[in-house]
Amino acid sequence: MRDLLAVGLVVLLVLLALSMATTLRWRYRDHARIRRRLRDEGRSVVAEVPVEDRLEFFSQDAGAFYWAGRTIPKREIRAAQLLISGAPLATVRARGGAVSEAPDGTAVAEIERERWDVAIDTDAERVLVECGSIRQQVSQELARSVFDAVKRAVEAHDRSNRHAEG
Repeated sequence: MRDLLAVGLVVLLVLLALSMATTLRWRYRDHARIRRRLRDEGRSVVAEVPVEDRLEFFSQDAGAFYWAGRTIPKREIRAAQLLISGAPLATVRARGGAVSEAPDGTAVAEIERERWDVAIDTDAERVLVECGSIRQQVSQELARSVFDAVKRAVEAHDRSNRHAEG
């Protein structure tokens, strides 16, 4: 009887492992398909941000950034902030741009762990790229990648405007 129970447990564990491997393979294929589609559209992936039970891509092309179904035209970016638990750690402003003073909706005191986010202020809105608090180093690197890409775009836009004016 004990041997039969042990065999049943082994079979159950093998089936569970196969199920997990199959699920991981499907997710990997979906992930690769999305990356390929973005590349075919002329976009490059800046960061792959874990959101709930999936990955959300922060991507860019020559004229815009793309996040969570939104298009953020680079020429409309007025400022960006790298936020840690809602407090600005670094800021970049376009010439003549100002940072929105609107809170992101999260009070620093309410946060149990450090959260890494990037706030992007455009002509029309503030977009919050929530990079999370999952494993500090990972979230920090994601937020820094997004912020650095936005910073480069703002600086490039300012340089082109200076050349056009001069």
